[in-house]
Amino acid sequence: MKSFARHFPLAVLLGSMAFTVPAQAQEFKAGFVNTDRIFREANSAKAAQTKLEQEFSRREKELVDQGNALKSATEKFEREAPTMAESQRVTRQRQLVDQDRDFQRKRREFQEDLTARKNEELSQVLERANRVVKQVAEAEKYDVILQEAVYINPKHDITEKVIKAMNSAGNGK
Repeated sequence: MKSFARHFPLAVLLGSMAFTVPAQAQEFKAGFVNTDRIFREANSAKAAQTKLEQEFSRREKELVDQGNALKSATEKFEREAPTMAESQRVTRQRQLVDQDRDFQRKRREFQEDLTARKNEELSQVLERANRVVKQVAEAEKYDVILQEAVYINPKHDITEKVIKAMNSAGNGK
């Protein structure tokens, strides 16, 4: 009996909250924005992707060409190695190892540069998207807008509104 009395005020409090929460829940307005979709569909994200492709296409082609040349040289070495003199074989093998090391370094630098630039561009798109989300939230009186969720009812998804607003405001810039 003592434990019930000790928890009775808590039970009364919880019971009274049950009657007030539904009234408050009806006034609460939540929305959801899918940032991955914004990165795929917003004009500014598409423009950023095109910019990155133009900026890095030459280096990427050079890497592909260098990789193909290294592969051809390695295959040629493997075919000719049995008939080569030992000193010539060691020299060519060293050259191929050096070329491979240079290729791997350039490929790693390319990937690092591309990742850094991609992060820069996407952060600009995300900043713009966040400003638009805030504008939509204020205009439509949302209490909260989520960017990540395990599950969201599609009726709360405002991603399309945000993408349209981003695309109509200055061509997505």
